Amino acid sequence: MDRRSLIKNAGIAGVLAAGVAPAVHAQEAIRWRLASSFPKALDTIFGAAETFAKKVGEMSGGKFQISVHPGGELMPAIAGMVDNVQKGTIEMVHTAPYYFFGVNDVFALGCAIPFGLNSRQMTAWMYQGNGLKLMREFYSKYNIVNFPMGNTGAQMGGWYRKEIKSVADIKGLKMRVGGFAGKVLTRMGAVPQNIPGGEIYQALEKGTIDAAEWVGPYDDQKLGFNKVAPFYYYPGWWEGGPQLDAFVNKTAYDKLSPENKAILESAAAYAHTDMQAKYDAKNPEALKQLVAAKTKVLPFPKAVMDAAFKESMALYTEMSESNPDWKKIYTDYAAFRKDQNLWFRFTEMRFDQFMQAQKL
Repeated sequence: MDRRSLIKNAGIAGVLAAGVAPAVHAQEAIRWRLASSFPKALDTIFGAAETFAKKVGEMSGGKFQISVHPGGELMPAIAGMVDNVQKGTIEMVHTAPYYFFGVNDVFALGCAIPFGLNSRQMTAWMYQGNGLKLMREFYSKYNIVNFPMGNTGAQMGGWYRKEIKSVADIKGLKMRVGGFAGKVLTRMGAVPQNIPGGEIYQALEKGTIDAAEWVGPYDDQKLGFNKVAPFYYYPGWWEGGPQLDAFVNKTAYDKLSPENKAILESAAAYAHTDMQAKYDAKNPEALKQLVAAKTKVLPFPKAVMDAAFKESMALYTEMSESNPDWKKIYTDYAAFRKDQNLWFRFTEMRFDQFMQAQKL
């Protein structure tokens, strides 16, 4: 009896008993590479990619392996990432989409914009609103399929060599700031710099820049910013809930089996939740340590916040008039933000205000 007849007549139990494995169950091993925008020293933001790759390996029984490479190892931490994943030079990258606002401002909407959604609202827009659908339609122009893969939560407003007492102190300020926020700071008179995380300390130490923001206490302490700038401001009004993404080359993605596509999606969702949990767990102790080391933690003056908000809203209006893709996606984003803020005003905000007042 030939193999085909055996499978047809004996059924799966008989086949297995006969020691003949159906060919349909054989899966070819897959080896991908992932380039990160972040230094390996940061176990939170770089670690999300490692968590993701580990889960992909576990769920595939070792058949789908992804090697993770820190910023600068396979390619620069920011420059060229979109081109490389678009062309298929590499299968995927893990990055902050707003780094690529120079390609198109719409990339920022997939990460964070000044006075935008917080982390929970961003996840809601992506998974239950139109966010993932709209962003995937946009990214398809670049041969990219995106997966939400991490969020830091609301960030701090950065480290400054001098105090920020008024809007006038923003003028002429040379500041490292991630991505799209530089547009607003430019309108306020600052001189933004888009510098990878691993290069910020040296620039701040040498005085090449006057200020720098990264994420929050846990990462910032690891990077040593408190040693070269004494003033630590909050909040990071430009990053209320910045989402990290996995950008996957669409051609490579389309070749995957349905099972492996599901594995990618599930592993990215796990890493998405795990990353913010790490930040929320690790930031409090790091902040206490920074304060004990004489860091001056200060709120931005209200006049600075008001000016930044005004310039942000004016910028979005102008961009809606000049960029059809921005107008389409931002219109949906802004409507979702309005409803979310209405709901949070009755629940999260009131609860948080009361709890913070208790100082438990």
